Amino acid sequence: MRSSNRPRRAFAAIITGAVLIAGTVFGASSATAAPALPGSMAALGDSITQGTMTCSALFSCPTNSWSTGSTTSVNSHASRLRAAGAPLAAVYNDAVISSTSAALPGQADSAIAQKAQYVTIEIGANDACTKTVAGMTPTATYAANVQTALAKLGATGTQIFVASVPNLLRMYELNKSSLSARLAWATLGVCQSLLANPSSTAAADVARRNAVQQRVSEYNAVLEQACKVTANCRFDGYAVANYAFAKSDISTRDYFHPSLAGQATLASITWPRTQWAS
Repeated sequence: MRSSNRPRRAFAAIITGAVLIAGTVFGASSATAAPALPGSMAALGDSITQGTMTCSALFSCPTNSWSTGSTTSVNSHASRLRAAGAPLAAVYNDAVISSTSAALPGQADSAIAQKAQYVTIEIGANDACTKTVAGMTPTATYAANVQTALAKLGATGTQIFVASVPNLLRMYELNKSSLSARLAWATLGVCQSLLANPSSTAAADVARRNAVQQRVSEYNAVLEQACKVTANCRFDGYAVANYAFAKSDISTRDYFHPSLAGQATLASITWPRTQWAS
């Protein structure tokens, strides 16, 4: 009897051990721990991330940036990281007004030289906002630019956050009936591929606007895929692309860039998608 119980006890011990090991392995893989809070960060992109049209200056106003800004009402990513205990000793805004995706690899080089441990990216509006539809950046070119930049950043181990491109057609629809907006768009030459002849309902103009938005949708698909194959990269899950901006989110200086409230909105809808909030 004793000799026959030994194999059973041994088998039971093996099964119990296997279950414990499996539980440990699967338990560890089912939850991804948040990375360490960064000690430095950088923002890449264009005028959106520079906070353009949000203060008395008509151009850059990085203190109001959704990413790196210090303005309390915006509650930027930098502010939220500090509130979470991040030892942010250095914050850089490397975004440049009017930049297209062609500038992104160079901006990535700047962030790498600055040893940024967290990098945000918002790029693509200017690739679509050109004088004509024909002048828009081809999707393949946009993809190559984005992939090059992300590959550089991914190789350094930095944490990356990629925001989708806003729905530009929504921006048009919000203010197309406003005389002030139409005057600003014409005077400043804002995004003419989309905003030329804003009152027209002609089939050609409707098709032109839809073509611009279609290109933006293609850019966003590129961002999602490029981020997916890059180490330590988080895409916003189309949070910005799908957000229905309100008039209060848009600056009344050019009726196109985010207002101060719009910058706060960008911060609030993107932060939950970051490495430290989800």
